[in-house]
Amino acid sequence: MSSRHEILDGFRRQVAEGRPVIGGGAGTGISAKSAEAGGIDLLIIYNSGRFRMAGRGSLSGLLAYGDANAIVMEMANEVLPVVKRTPVLAGVNGTDPFRVMPHFLRQVKEIGFAGVQNFPTVGLIDGVFRANLEETGMGYGHEVDMIRMAHELDLITSPYVFDEEQAADMARAGADILVPHMGLTTSGTIGAKTAITLEEAAAKVQALADAARRVNPDILCLCHGGPIANPEDAQYVLDHTEGITGFYGASSVERFPTEIGIREQTERFKAITFTKKG
Repeated sequence: MSSRHEILDGFRRQVAEGRPVIGGGAGTGISAKSAEAGGIDLLIIYNSGRFRMAGRGSLSGLLAYGDANAIVMEMANEVLPVVKRTPVLAGVNGTDPFRVMPHFLRQVKEIGFAGVQNFPTVGLIDGVFRANLEETGMGYGHEVDMIRMAHELDLITSPYVFDEEQAADMARAGADILVPHMGLTTSGTIGAKTAITLEEAAAKVQALADAARRVNPDILCLCHGGPIANPEDAQYVLDHTEGITGFYGASSVERFPTEIGIREQTERFKAITFTKKG
């Protein structure tokens, strides 16, 4: 497996050549294998991938439907053996109060993950519930701490951030690849119906990336979520921002193609004919 520095150097060369970095979530081995065949640069696996490919909404990963950190380690047994070249990151629940995080991150590295992402993340939660999480020791700061610990273990770190303060905090913690998160992805059968506009998303992505770059000018920045659902959406954001050099998709990379591909293939089979005898 390539080292963190080798992987990041490769991404920077790619960006210098004008080629975007594309990351994608994988909820199954076949998703990971197919994405790699398509040339994906980075794979991320986490509990929502399993729920999503079971036909449930991605926010299932934030609720009490399973142990997120245990699930990602189970998924590793399915995904890591079939991925041959692509770095794979683990979605780590940094607020998990039942993990000795430095020990768990060493396990993540030992099993073969190249890095981590902060998912599930309380960054997707707002209102009184979010305030109560922060007040009772389960806040976003633990996710920043997890990214810092992972950086110290020489793991690639690619955190989700939701505002400028978080972007700066994650940059200070040693984030390698920042992912400004625009909310639950729209479109498809289990996608969000409520989201900011694509124009608003481009402006917010830029603001979060700028906040991180004021701390670390070399940080790589990708866009993700909300109305950035399809390749055309990602192209719009890259065309209307500066220094955003790629896209990370989960539903966009595996759920949409599965929903569309299986439905269309079934429709084609249903359209075949036969000659009735007699």
